[in-house]
Amino acid sequence: MRTKQHYSALVQQWIAAALPHLSADCTRLHAGNTAAQYPDDVAGMEGFVRLLWGLFPLMSGGTTPEWQETFLTGLRNGCNPQHPGYWGAVGDNDQRCVEMAAFGLGLALQTPLWSQLTKTEQNSLVHWLSQSAEVAVPNNNWHFFPALIQVGLKCVGREYDMAVINHHLDAIEPFWLGNGWYCDGEGKPRDYYISSGFHFYSLLYSHFMQDVDPERCLRYRQRAQQFAKDYVYYFTADGAGIPFGRSLTYRFVQAAYWSAVAFTGLDVFTPGIVKGLILRHLDSWLAQPFINADGLFSIGYSYPNLIMAEDYNSPGSPYWALKAMLILALPEESAFWQAECEPLPELDATHPVPEAGQIIVHSAKNRHAWMLMSGQFDKNNFVNFEQKYCKFAYSSQFGFTLERGRYGLNHAAVDSMLLFSNGDDYYRGRRECDSVSVSHEWVRSEWRPWNDVAVTSWLIPQQSGHIRIHRVTTPRPLSCVEGGFAANHHQQTRLTSTPEAVTVETTHDYSQIVNLSGDRQARLITTPPNSNLLYAAPADIPCLSTQLGAGTHWLACFVSADPGAAQALPETIHFTHSTQQLTVNGTSLTIV
Repeated sequence: MRTKQHYSALVQQWIAAALPHLSADCTRLHAGNTAAQYPDDVAGMEGFVRLLWGLFPLMSGGTTPEWQETFLTGLRNGCNPQHPGYWGAVGDNDQRCVEMAAFGLGLALQTPLWSQLTKTEQNSLVHWLSQSAEVAVPNNNWHFFPALIQVGLKCVGREYDMAVINHHLDAIEPFWLGNGWYCDGEGKPRDYYISSGFHFYSLLYSHFMQDVDPERCLRYRQRAQQFAKDYVYYFTADGAGIPFGRSLTYRFVQAAYWSAVAFTGLDVFTPGIVKGLILRHLDSWLAQPFINADGLFSIGYSYPNLIMAEDYNSPGSPYWALKAMLILALPEESAFWQAECEPLPELDATHPVPEAGQIIVHSAKNRHAWMLMSGQFDKNNFVNFEQKYCKFAYSSQFGFTLERGRYGLNHAAVDSMLLFSNGDDYYRGRRECDSVSVSHEWVRSEWRPWNDVAVTSWLIPQQSGHIRIHRVTTPRPLSCVEGGFAANHHQQTRLTSTPEAVTVETTHDYSQIVNLSGDRQARLITTPPNSNLLYAAPADIPCLSTQLGAGTHWLACFVSADPGAAQALPETIHFTHSTQQLTVNGTSLTIV
């Protein structure tokens, strides 16, 4: 673990690397030549502003970078309607409204970037930001952005509009699911936006608006406290998070919630536990090759990878990771920076999260965390949606693979999925579910790869892995393949295969699938390179395959994957589909 000075120097290094890529008038960052769904001039503005999520906490925490004037120049020019680099008029559902929220934080922290502006320049910034009060935004986490801008105006003594705040924050209330959880829009996914969006922004609100909106501030803090009890399970003992869902190119924004907890003094765990969660997570990222040779953050996850990007990921988008650096606004003498890092608190081996349709499982010593998923759905149809939300399991150690093509099993991202084909080598898996339920024993989902094919899946957590049981009813013959976790092909040291099981061992871990029911044959599928989120090498996926005839079929398997040496094949797990009984170590469970 390192000191505040180390992380402060790190953020300065990251921002300094971006400076040569700023436009001559300093208003835009040109971080690459790929495109997003909004125009390039907006993407350039986004890149400039997202650097401020790191710069504002730096300045508030007492650091004055030598290149501070560069950002003052960009701010002056970007807010000046008479300047060619003006950031422009903001319309409905405009990406610029998202980026304005960084200034809400900067004004609330009362950094020198405000005090060093002239009165005229301050008025220009306020006028540009005030456009956010009049525009429509999508009905999701975007409602926080106009509200945070009003918070910033209040904190510097400018006129602010409580009606705007109430309008947007009231619109968020229908997304509240209870027990610390929101969805990102009514009926929408529950992913990292709940931590780095809803709770991060609401904790900032509760910190700066206590004097005028105490009831809502208290409610936000209570909800964030509830959320901590689930969210701590998303992290391993060495700081890695579980990758799933969209916007993963924001990387260590996964720790932004904990940074907001530290900054606002929210009482969830000891300062040492919170500090350990954040710094271990940041340090785990420092070991990954996600920064390009020119020092710029890349689009991707553990390494540069456009395959996993969303339509709204511009070259500068990854700098939203800097939201996690809010801890730099805390003084050196704060309880957070003075605390010794502590390990994770005592955690249960399995932890259900019904509001998110998940069960989180931790292996021995919390070195590996994986999530059993019910499947989520969003009609926005984000890129690679099935791979990001609909797999049966997501792992901190093995990541997940992305589909590389519609034809051929090696392209189909079969890891942690049950895929079906009409025999033409085009595969379909779980997408939208008809029904979902989560208990302490299992995650259960009903889904249809085609309208006339019905599947019910049970995912049952075990300390060393999980059990999957599927009931498949089909009116016609189908090819069927089920995959375990994806292991790094270039690190494979041993492959063990029998008719009923296949185990891949690597230099760091192992992945195994064992057939428990159904006439299935073990096989290994190797994906193309750059398909896995965690490593660029091809992935080896242990699989079970079969041909199903018309009728009802029961399939069951045991999936195990963990760091270290491979476990012995299980001998104490039995499934009898005639009675729908699963027996594990002498304990029976009836599948319903």
